[in-house]
Amino acid sequence: MNFQYIKVNLLGHVMEIRLNRPDVLNSFVMPMAKEIQSALDEAATHKTVRALFITGEGRAFCAGQDLSEAIKENGPKISEIVLQTYNPIITKIREIEKPVVCGVNGVAAGAGANIAFACDITLAAESASFVQAFSKIGLIPDSGGTYFLPRLIGIQRATALMMLGEKLPAAEALKMGLIYKVVPDAELYHEALKVAQTLADLPTMGLGLTKRAINQGLSNDLQEQLKLEALLQEEASNSHDHKEGVKAFLEKRKPIFKGE
Repeated sequence: MNFQYIKVNLLGHVMEIRLNRPDVLNSFVMPMAKEIQSALDEAATHKTVRALFITGEGRAFCAGQDLSEAIKENGPKISEIVLQTYNPIITKIREIEKPVVCGVNGVAAGAGANIAFACDITLAAESASFVQAFSKIGLIPDSGGTYFLPRLIGIQRATALMMLGEKLPAAEALKMGLIYKVVPDAELYHEALKVAQTLADLPTMGLGLTKRAINQGLSNDLQEQLKLEALLQEEASNSHDHKEGVKAFLEKRKPIFKGE
C-alpha cells in the first residue's frame, strides 16, 4: 500500500498506521483522512492483521483539522469535512472487530484527541497533552467527542474540557480515566506496540466479540446486554481459539491462537 499522508507497516500481525504530516503537527486534510479510512478497511479484511496500532510522526500525534483547508475559498463545508473525514474514521475504529491501540506521542488536539479516545486502548507519552480546541474558534467538539467524553469521565468534567478548552496533560488524562497508561516519551512507541502485539497473539476473534459487546452496551439496558452476552459467548465457544485454549490448558502447554 502506497500512501502520501500516512505510513502503513505490517509488523507481524499488527498493522501500524502512522499519521505523517509532521510539518503541520499531523493535522488533517481530506486526502489524509481518505488514506486512513482505506488503511482501516484493509485491516478489517486482512486475515494476517489481528490488531492495529495508530500513532503520529514527529513531535505531535494530531493537531486536528488543518484550518487552511476549512477556510479555503470554494473548499468543502465544515459539515462535509466532518461527515467525510472524521465520522467514517471513528465509525471504522469502533466497528472493526480487532483491537485498536493508540500511542499518543505528543499533542492531541480537537479531532486528534477524540480519535485517541475512540481507540480501544490508548497510551500516551509523559509529555503528551489533550485539548478540546473547538471552543477557541467557535465550534463544537466532533469526531465523537460529545459521545465518548461524558461516558468516560462524566458530564461535568466533559463539559468543562469541551467548553474551557484547557490543555490536559497526559497524567491528568490518566487520572480521569480517559486513557490507559502514561509512559516515558522514549518508551512510548515500544510500549504501545508491545500492547498491540500482545493483543494480536491472543484469541482475537473473542476480543472482537468483546468489543462488539462493549459497543452495544453503550446503548443497551441490562437485560438486553445479558442476552447479548449469552449470544456472543455461544459464538465465541464455537471458535477455533476457544477449543485450542481449553486443549492447551488441559495439556499444560502454551496455546497457539489463530484469531479464528
